[in-house]
Amino acid sequence: MKPDSGNFGELIHEAVKLVPDKIAIHSELGQLTYRELDTRMNRAGRLFRSLGVAGGDRVALLFPNDYRFIEICFGLMRIGAVPLPMNTKLSSDALSYIVQDSGAKVLVYHRSLDEKASALLAGRPDITAVAVGEADGAANSVADNAQAVPLQVDYDERAADMPSHLEVERVKDEDLCFLLYTSGSTGRPKGCMLTHGGQWWNADTNRKILMIDADDRSLISVPLYHKNAMINAVKPCLMAGASMVILPGFRPEDVIAAIEKYRVTYTTGVPAMYKLILNYYKEHPDHDVSSLRFAVCGSSEVPQELMQELQHTFRMDILEAYGLTEGGPQVLVSPRWGVRRQGSSGLPLPGSQIRISAIDDAERDLPPGETGELWVKNPGIAKGYWNLPEVTRSRFTPDGWLKTGDLARVDEDGFGYIVGRKDDMINVGGENVYPKEVENILLSHPDIQDVCVVAMRHEIKGKAPAAFVIQRTGANLTEKAVQDYFFGLGPAYAHPRKVLFIASMPLSGTGKVDKAALTAMLEEGGN
Repeated sequence: MKPDSGNFGELIHEAVKLVPDKIAIHSELGQLTYRELDTRMNRAGRLFRSLGVAGGDRVALLFPNDYRFIEICFGLMRIGAVPLPMNTKLSSDALSYIVQDSGAKVLVYHRSLDEKASALLAGRPDITAVAVGEADGAANSVADNAQAVPLQVDYDERAADMPSHLEVERVKDEDLCFLLYTSGSTGRPKGCMLTHGGQWWNADTNRKILMIDADDRSLISVPLYHKNAMINAVKPCLMAGASMVILPGFRPEDVIAAIEKYRVTYTTGVPAMYKLILNYYKEHPDHDVSSLRFAVCGSSEVPQELMQELQHTFRMDILEAYGLTEGGPQVLVSPRWGVRRQGSSGLPLPGSQIRISAIDDAERDLPPGETGELWVKNPGIAKGYWNLPEVTRSRFTPDGWLKTGDLARVDEDGFGYIVGRKDDMINVGGENVYPKEVENILLSHPDIQDVCVVAMRHEIKGKAPAAFVIQRTGANLTEKAVQDYFFGLGPAYAHPRKVLFIASMPLSGTGKVDKAALTAMLEEGGN
């Protein structure tokens, strides 16, 4: 239930009333009860209000996984400000663009990221710098040509001195509560404007769909700044009065150890992470992971072979999900009860509508089974893109539909299947080839552990698929063997014209396979 303020920053208000002394957060920095977390959110709000931050002001956050990220995010919302979490793996140029485009007046950064903060603050005396935590020796070595960070506010010292009571700003449903920038893989990052009302709807609906209650304990090893962590763990857990275990980063051995130590009931991640967790557990099967009830897997296409192997190995439900920053963010999720379809990202969240639109005619809806662009409409959709009115008009229809740019199909029962990005579709001499479908065929080969398909230039066809393959231990595949296997199961026009064998997949800052890096490797001759 929403508080009278309507402010999403008060997400934990019910938990504070019902379970004030329950542990909300476990981390290497210590534990916080819901009562303590609420106090820290209030003190964060008081601190930023004392710095002149007011309703509608944007505040940029540059953080690794640290629980203070959560208290600062929700503390800012409580005073009507708009937190702007940034991907720490982005280049300094991309981060500088985001800060400038958003008009952020404050940069809150973790001292382990001094060097990037220095680059962002150089020549920007208009931005107030707020430093959190302590830097380790390696991270604190600022490059010789970089301007030292002008420390203006020590967050930990100042916040501790703030009063514990805060008058929370009353807001309207349509007021901004988050400004999240997309990764910008096909151009400049775009700021997605998410609202208080929309985030209340999405958090509450997702909590119900995942059946999260106060007895759950989630594990977070994905970046806190990414929607995967916020949607599937942080928001529903805080709303339900559940507990969270926050790891400083992702390492499969740490994930398995934390599941055993904290008796974790569920976790969330992306396919590339689950592959590494699976491989590690197979080599170290003595860990007790029996507390796990389910796992959420999303943010990129999930190979069917991976889903089946995870379910068989961990004997738990694997729930595939689909969302996008501007789309709610959650759009589809596999329910924890009833029917689930292999390869499907699930059903639309209650209150969310979807449609499949023909790529060649945006007004023509396609019947079940046909592939087209996924459109979505729900209360959580972004208001639009910050400072991009023309792009907003091209992606958001006047009657409230978002054109996602993702290719999908639905079956007769309404289950959605994500095929890939429109930008990823490969037109091979007039035939549409979807990388995920090529990958699914190749992953059924017993000697292939992982595969990623990207487009390559082709002298005759224009474009054609190329496959990057990781072999299983002891395998000795050849390019011809992989191609012949595909010919036996898939259409000839979709076969990979080139097969490159690699030891590991490059990953982006959000844990997805970095297709841009693979494409660059392909253009450089596969080296």
